Amino acid sequence: MQPTKNNSRKPAGKEAPARAYHHGDLRKALVDACVQLIEDKGLEAVSVREVAKLVGVSPAAPFRHFATRTALLTAVAEEAQERLGASVGHTLRAAAQENPLMQFRAIGVGFLQWSFANPTHFQVISSRSVIDYEGSKLRGSNDLIRVRMNELMCDAASQGLLRPGDIKRYQIAARALVYGLARMYIDGQFPSWGLPVEGALEESIKILDLFIVSISVAVAPDGSA
Repeated sequence: MQPTKNNSRKPAGKEAPARAYHHGDLRKALVDACVQLIEDKGLEAVSVREVAKLVGVSPAAPFRHFATRTALLTAVAEEAQERLGASVGHTLRAAAQENPLMQFRAIGVGFLQWSFANPTHFQVISSRSVIDYEGSKLRGSNDLIRVRMNELMCDAASQGLLRPGDIKRYQIAARALVYGLARMYIDGQFPSWGLPVEGALEESIKILDLFIVSISVAVAPDGSA
């Protein structure tokens, strides 16, 4: 199913409605409100005080959880990373019986599905200048995905599934491809290339498949290389 998104922002001067906070999980409420604020007004509008206003608490209340804007946006990025990990885990499990190259492809599919369904999270997690990447758990989570990508690519090479080439470059190229497709979708560039937004995810997966074919050893219908 094609994920839907709404990148439209509210007209200038129109305030997002404040949320009524009823002594629940304030930290989660602040993170959720931050995501809403980004969707409504853009990343540049985020401040701890503005998020507090949106939640309906005093300006001082959020500082028990987030001392700075960077800390708040890092929490949003960590939530994004959790969703990304879940998406990649799902597609990897679905491809568990496939060969290593197809499992490598599954990581790309998981990334695309996550980014298309969570455009605001994608924007925050990809904006390294506004988050504390090194001081958070983001690096460790990203490293796990990269290690798995490398393992699968090495396995594919050892099984004769890859064309001769630099495995590291193959990995970077795959990363750049899915990242670029996600960026194009979120920035609304697909229509200018004649691609309907409604089928953007499916089309992006087909483009990923073109890359996978380009680095794989061609196999004839009779099974010979």
